[in-house]
Parts: sequence; structure tokens; C-alpha cells
Amino acid sequence: MDDHTPDPPTLANEMAFGLDRVTDERSLILFMERFSRPELLATLVPRLGDQEIIALLDQLGDLMKKHLREQEYHRLFLKDR
Repeated sequence: MDDHTPDPPTLANEMAFGLDRVTDERSLILFMERFSRPELLATLVPRLGDQEIIALLDQLGDLMKKHLREQEYHRLFLKDR
């Protein structure tokens, strides 16, 4: 009988960057999912400075403008179409 229970997943064994494009994409999705957890955001956001908030919003908005068609933006981000 094997008593070994696998360790719970951690950032170190779920994510790796710089190995190849597929791994980078998968790791970025996992990173962003963890980053957007409500309990993390509730702790982090009040600690951000005004300029950090503006810079983050600008960067995310620029990425969406660059890589999403208008219909995709409305359907995927705004969820209004």
C-alpha cells in the first residue's frame, strides 16, 4: 500500500516561463487566473498607488485594443453581446 499523497500544485510545478511558447502561454493563463482571484485583488488593489492603477489599466487596455476585435472585446470582456 502506497502512503504517498502527491503534494498540492504550487506555482513552481505548474508554471514555467522561457521554455517554449506553448508552456509560456499555459503558464501565463495560470498566472493570470491566480492573479485575478478575488481574495488576492482585495488585498493588493488598496495598496496600489494612483499611478500604478493608471499604468496597469493603460497596459491592459492597450493589449486588448491591439489583440481583440471590437466584437471580441464586447463579447469576452464586457459580456454584452
